[in-house]
Amino acid sequence: MKNAVECQVDIAVTVLSVAHDSALYPSGLPVCARRCEKILQTYIAVTRIACRGSTWWGDLGRRPQDFVVNPFLACYAEEYIEAHKIEEKARGKDMEDGNIRQKVRDIYGFIQDNLYLNRPDMRVGEESFNSALLFSLLTALNRGKELIIGEPGLGKTTSAEYVAAMTYQLPLGLIWASEVSGHPEQTEEKIIGRPDLGRLNQGEEVVVWSYLAQLPIKIVDEINRLPETKQSMILDGVDRGNWGYLNDVIINEEYCLFATANYQDRGTNTLIAPLIDRFDVIVESRHPGTNLALVIGMKDRYENVLRSPVYERDFQEILVEPRDYQEKMKRIEDLCDRFGDHMEKEFSVKMLSQGERKEIRDCVQEIPLDLDANAFLRTVIAELSFCFKYGQKRSDEHCEEGCHYTGFLCHHIKNCISNRFPMSVRTYSQSLAWLKGDEGVGIEHIKTVLPYTLAHRLLWKEDYIAQKQGDTRRDPFQIYLAKEMVNEVYRRYNEQSRHIKNALAVAYQALSGKDLEPIEGDHPIYAEIKQDLEEVR
Repeated sequence: MKNAVECQVDIAVTVLSVAHDSALYPSGLPVCARRCEKILQTYIAVTRIACRGSTWWGDLGRRPQDFVVNPFLACYAEEYIEAHKIEEKARGKDMEDGNIRQKVRDIYGFIQDNLYLNRPDMRVGEESFNSALLFSLLTALNRGKELIIGEPGLGKTTSAEYVAAMTYQLPLGLIWASEVSGHPEQTEEKIIGRPDLGRLNQGEEVVVWSYLAQLPIKIVDEINRLPETKQSMILDGVDRGNWGYLNDVIINEEYCLFATANYQDRGTNTLIAPLIDRFDVIVESRHPGTNLALVIGMKDRYENVLRSPVYERDFQEILVEPRDYQEKMKRIEDLCDRFGDHMEKEFSVKMLSQGERKEIRDCVQEIPLDLDANAFLRTVIAELSFCFKYGQKRSDEHCEEGCHYTGFLCHHIKNCISNRFPMSVRTYSQSLAWLKGDEGVGIEHIKTVLPYTLAHRLLWKEDYIAQKQGDTRRDPFQIYLAKEMVNEVYRRYNEQSRHIKNALAVAYQALSGKDLEPIEGDHPIYAEIKQDLEEVR
């Protein structure tokens, strides 16, 4: 049996001899931890040396210096141990990610089966979902903004309330208290905040902030009943999380917005363009069908597991305290965790903590778009922003008949798609891929998300509307048009996907300095690529 020193020397000699083998590593000493692992495992497989009662390579709890005397080998051992720790951490993260994903899917199932009874109206791969519930859940996880349309009494606000309660660990009564109703008499003091009259009489200017401004969940009911002049009051708050009143400002670090809108009638107003573009998605809360409607009608409307008068009072006491906003939010989050623990213990209802929401967002941001998803999204943007005659789409300029690009979407819409659109598509498609457990965003994820991120952002020409108005459909007209548009663009992309991807690849090489000419083709994306290359040369 060799002693410990002899074992160390043998290990050093073997590892260094393998590491210096030019046939294996022509670039010199390996630095990748995976190579170190192969080196060490190769040696172990040959020698089977035992040291201090265990194989030295397996005893990763000890310091490398305890076993290794050669500095080169010490370096490799350090790298191997670090790689081992990273891999163990990654495996643990994958397990944790899977557990959180399952919790989110359980939340979806609980709401669907017990609170917001509905029919599935969309398919993602082999699974069926209800679009209103699915996108509300993704909105809450993404810190997004969702516009929910539909007939009165079909659960527009209710679906958002349930999702908000379970993803942010807030009792339902508190969410009700924080909601803002859209009506012509609504004021800034009711929406954002008001002066503390007692302190004002003493000469101090102190703001009493509304629950809507303070809490991370923002729900505006019947937003299209707000006059256009008053819609701008919430514009900055819903866009950046900044709420200002008098000379004071509070900033929400985490928030999401749900707004509901009935269909147009005498009491509704048009949503101003800057506000409507800030919504990431639009969905319809539909009638659940005859059978589920009867089940809903037989439920006790006052009985809800998400209510907790005791915790609701505790939350309200914190929100009305004259404390620093950030300090109040820390206390609110602690109370959220206690409420979440209470719900799990008493009713076996699991909610999401702030840490879990952050973990989800971190995981979502790391999910890449595959080549086809990337190229298809670029193709869509090209058709929605390109204009051969005027350089780009503009709402005050109209295409003439006879344009070469008459068959593309740029000819059927009035406005240019905004830069917020690809941000919405990317975030929601990544979230959908995460929820499904997929490693990357594919073209099916993009196709699923596109209609709901586009429908509220497009202004269609009257002649195109007239062509489609009489079609048989199941969706509200604006979402139906968006779905038709996505299918139309996908058909064109599918016919020339290889050519488009080649054009993008050549453009990338040309922008990197290679002397290459752009690939020609019959689609706005080729003209966009050519213009990009001309401007940098």
